[in-house]
This record gives sequence, structure tokens and C-alpha cells, in this order.
Amino acid sequence: MTVGDGTYLDRIITEHRARALGDHRSLDDLLEQASSCEEPRGFLDALTGPGLSVIAEVKRRSPSKGDLFADLEPAVLAGQYMSGGAACLSVLTDGPNFGGSSRDLIEARSAVNLPVLRKDFTVQERDVVDARLMGADCVLLIVAALSPDELATFFDLARSLSMDALVEVHDEKELESALNIGADLIGVNQRDLVTFEVDHERASRMAGLIPEGVVGVAESGVRDTADAVALRDVGYSAILVGETLVVSGNPSAAVSSLKVDG
Repeated sequence: MTVGDGTYLDRIITEHRARALGDHRSLDDLLEQASSCEEPRGFLDALTGPGLSVIAEVKRRSPSKGDLFADLEPAVLAGQYMSGGAACLSVLTDGPNFGGSSRDLIEARSAVNLPVLRKDFTVQERDVVDARLMGADCVLLIVAALSPDELATFFDLARSLSMDALVEVHDEKELESALNIGADLIGVNQRDLVTFEVDHERASRMAGLIPEGVVGVAESGVRDTADAVALRDVGYSAILVGETLVVSGNPSAAVSSLKVDG
């Protein structure tokens, strides 16, 4: 599914870059503020245990499906995810397209002791620092949305702030770019950027290319225990799940059903 002459990602990134042009805050001032933040909780470390870990997402809506759980309470949902055995949280903070906000992340993280990913569209250095300022332990970097220089710069900045970076890829070329910057946490998005449909073969194909010592995360389109088992069996350490959980009616049980022993 495309939007105009581009994909959903094209449109969203264009919007974010346009807003970034109007952001004139001092990066040095932001970095000084970030220096006083509490230490991150260790997102990557939380995914290295035995079995398949679940990164449970706080997600109100999506561009393709509209409202999923528009009036969710982030603190309540985070607690349900933790009780179901989630290893980490992912919180969407993009407002125009996903209905999220920094407040969602702050409230979710304050309610639990789990590490949290800021799920948003990073297009400038201030976005990385903002993630740390709102309490995120990990930042998302989408290879398809960034130049090689931006990818390397944002990755290094996240590391300098003691944050992990989930580097998202969709194909072999993007995986090579991620590995070239030293990424140790790689997400394989099963959703096709052009059609917006989920391609379950993508994760299987890419799994064997992720080197030993790099944590692989399968993203998008995880529906049930069978999907989770299949992803564990091809080598993924974790799955990132949003829609399946927020529409389940019982988020705690839904998370528990996706946890797979090693």
C-alpha cells in the first residue's frame, strides 16, 4: 500500500524531517541535560536470556488500520505486559501517525522496571537525545530512512549516552549497512515498505544472515504462538509485538502465550 508517490515510511519521514528543520534547540544544552539522567536499564541485556523474549508495544493506532486501542492507559498496559513476562517495552511516541507521545513513554516506564524502547522516527541528533531525556533505554534507527552518515552518527550518539540502538532493516543490503556501523541489536521488519503487507518469509530468510553475537529481533506481523515458535526456531532472540497485544483483550495472557522457552 502506497501513499501518493511513496510509501507510508516516505511520507512519515518527510513529515519528521520538515519538523526537524524548525527545531533550533541547542544540541549542547540538550546533551548537558541528558548527562544528569539516571542510567539506562539495559535494553539489549534484557533480551539475552534463554528462549524467545517479548518486546511488548504500547501502541494506540497505526497509519494503515487506524485506532487499535486509542484510550489505553500506558501505566496500566505496561503493568499487564510485565505480569505476562515481557522482557522489554516499546512505546510509540509519534503523535500524528500513531497517536503516541513522550508522556506515554514516561508513564509506561514509571510503572514498571523494564527497559523501554522509544519507537519513533529518528531523523536528527536531537531525536536521540530527546529519547534519553524522556527516559528511553533504547532508540530506534531505521536504515531505510537514513543516510549512511546519519545512521553512523545517531548510532554513535546513542552509545555515548549509554543507550542501546535497535537498528531496523528490511533486506540484505540494509543488514550489511547495520553491521558496518557495529550494530549489536538488529530488528528485521517483516512488513513490506511498499505494499505494507507482512512477509513472513522475510524474517526466515534474514535470520541466517545475522552473525552470532548480534541479537536478532523479528518485528511486525507476529500473530500467535505458532509464529513465535517459528521465529525462535530460525534463530531470533526476541519478537517485537504491538497490534496482537493491544487488541487481545487480555494483554498479560497474550504476552505469556508468545514467550517460547529455549
